[in-house]
Amino acid sequence: MQEIKSEVISKKEYLSDSAINNYLNELSNEVIEGDVKSLLLVPPDYTRKSSSLGLITEKLYFKLKDRVENIDILPASGTHDPMSKQAIKSMFGKIPPEDFLEHNWRHDTIKVGEIPSRKMKEFSQDQLNDAVPLEINKNIFSEKYDLIISLGQVIPHEVVGMANYTKNIVVGCGGSQIINKSHFLGALAGMENIMGKDHSPVRKLYDYCQKEFLDQLPILYLMSVNSSISDKKTGLTKIKGIFTGSDRDSFEKAVAASQKENIINIRKQPKKIVVFLKEDKFKSTWIGAKAIYRTRMAVADG
Repeated sequence: MQEIKSEVISKKEYLSDSAINNYLNELSNEVIEGDVKSLLLVPPDYTRKSSSLGLITEKLYFKLKDRVENIDILPASGTHDPMSKQAIKSMFGKIPPEDFLEHNWRHDTIKVGEIPSRKMKEFSQDQLNDAVPLEINKNIFSEKYDLIISLGQVIPHEVVGMANYTKNIVVGCGGSQIINKSHFLGALAGMENIMGKDHSPVRKLYDYCQKEFLDQLPILYLMSVNSSISDKKTGLTKIKGIFTGSDRDSFEKAVAASQKENIINIRKQPKKIVVFLKEDKFKSTWIGAKAIYRTRMAVADG
C-alpha cells in the first residue's frame, strides 16, 4: 500500500475535537485507499488511559469497521495485567470486548530474531555481553493483517528517554528477554542521563530491532503529544499534536513537540513531593514506582 505520513498540531492551545475528527477521517480514507481488508490496532493499555488514545482508538475503530472486513485490537500491555472487561469499557467505550486480543508475554510470543552480543556491548558500552532473543506477540507477525496501526503517546520516559514508537511493539507486545534486558540497559545508562532525550542506549536497541526485524511489517505508528496536566473530571490529557508515519522522522517530530510540552523546569527544587496514585490505575509496585521516576530529578538533594 502507499506510504501514509501526516501530522496535525495546534500552534496555540490543544487540538479541538473537530480537528482530531477531521484528521482521523483523512487517515481512515488513506487506509481504505490502501485496500486494507484486515486491520490490527495496537493501542496502550489501561495504565495509559490518561493519554486519550482510548478515545482515538474508539473513533478510528468506528470510522473503519464498516469499511474493512476485520478489525482486532491488541493492547500493548507488556508485563502488565490483562485488561478486564470493565477496564476495556472504561478506556475504549463502545468497542465490543470480543474484538480485543490479549497479550500474554510469557506464552503468546514467537522468536523473530536475536540482537547479537556485539550490538549489546555497543549499546551498553561493554556492560552487557549476552545476545538477546527478540520475541514478539505472534499476532504482529501474522499474515492475517494487511495493516497494523500502533497508537501511543510520546512523552519523557525513565527507561527509553522518550516513550512510544517502536517501544509499543518491542516491549508492549514483547517477550520476557527483550523487556527485562532493555530495562536493565536503561538502568545501567541511568535515568537522569536519558529522561526526556532521544537516542538513548535503549532507543538505539529498539531502533535496531525496527531496522532488522520489523521494517518488513505493515506497521503504521500513530503518535500523540499531550498536555502534562490531566482534566480533573475525565482524568484525560488534551492532545497537542498527532504524528503518523512508518519511519523515524515522524517520531522525531513528536519528540521535539513533547520536549517543549512535557518537560517542566521549576525555579526552586522542593524538598518533598507527595504523590497520589489512583488505585484503579496503579495496581502494582512496578507501575507505582513511576511516581518516583518522574519526580526524582526535581527533588532537592539531601
